[in-house]
Amino acid sequence: MGETFYTILAVGDATLRVATPLIFCAMAGLFSERSGVIDISLEGKLLASAFAAGCIAAITGSAWLALMAGIAVSVSLAAIHAFACVTHRGNQVVSAVAINFMVSGLTVVLGNAWFGQGGQTPSLDASARFMPITLPLADTLRGVPVLGPVYAELISGHNLLVYVALAAVPLTWWVVYRTRFGLRLRAVGENPHAVDTAGISVTLLRYRAILIGGFLVGIGGTYLSIAQNAAFGREMSAGQGYIALAAMIFGKWRPWQAMGACLMFGFLDAVTIRLQGVDLPGVGEIPVQFIQALPYVLTVVLLAGFIGTAMAPRAIGVPYVKER
Repeated sequence: MGETFYTILAVGDATLRVATPLIFCAMAGLFSERSGVIDISLEGKLLASAFAAGCIAAITGSAWLALMAGIAVSVSLAAIHAFACVTHRGNQVVSAVAINFMVSGLTVVLGNAWFGQGGQTPSLDASARFMPITLPLADTLRGVPVLGPVYAELISGHNLLVYVALAAVPLTWWVVYRTRFGLRLRAVGENPHAVDTAGISVTLLRYRAILIGGFLVGIGGTYLSIAQNAAFGREMSAGQGYIALAAMIFGKWRPWQAMGACLMFGFLDAVTIRLQGVDLPGVGEIPVQFIQALPYVLTVVLLAGFIGTAMAPRAIGVPYVKER
């Protein structure tokens, strides 16, 4: 096998790892926005769950307890967002932005107060993290031309949460398009008055959708701090919640298309990482700041130029007032 082939596998492997939190957030945003509630707070919930998981993993040494903590914190913030937007019919964007700013400050203050490391948590041992898993026969099949390295290097060797993210996409598709709950979810995002007239609670449906989103983001945040990395770092979400929201819009609020957009961003990020420090013919070494900004710039360009007409759910962002 040539060096180019293994380089492609390495980029593909990095793509999956980078795209994992984006996939969790994009599926979470899809549930929320399909119900008619804007969820810009994906960023804040991602950061908060990463912080909670990092703290609990550092204190207890248990990755599973850390996962439960990350999910619990994210679901709690989702409940706050639902309470403000659904129960009290507040402005959905203002509520989400408030959550993002609150989490951004609290994670630094609490992290510094608890661990004294400038908002970071202590580094974790392997026992307190979700480590890579070698799938059955990966080492045996490694020598098989083409398919062996693809299985051993690209498919095998990821941690559990990467596989959960990939499984979340078909599961989301099935829930949204093949279940009674999914039918009602799509209906409440398009015409909540019709749903209410049918005797179905709009409030309950939206709460359930937002809380499901909080659950998914909690797994994504946990992945950031105790799977992809070995500790929580301040602002480690780095805008990935916003990128996931853009990916969901790029995918036109559909699970498979949204996952494709997440993988696109992950691919761009993986490629730019490999370009750091590389001298390009006729160009020289590209500044690292430009390399780091490139995935975000390309994402904006792609969204602006290739998305076409994206029709959001008609009732999105509009608080529902029950008719009397």
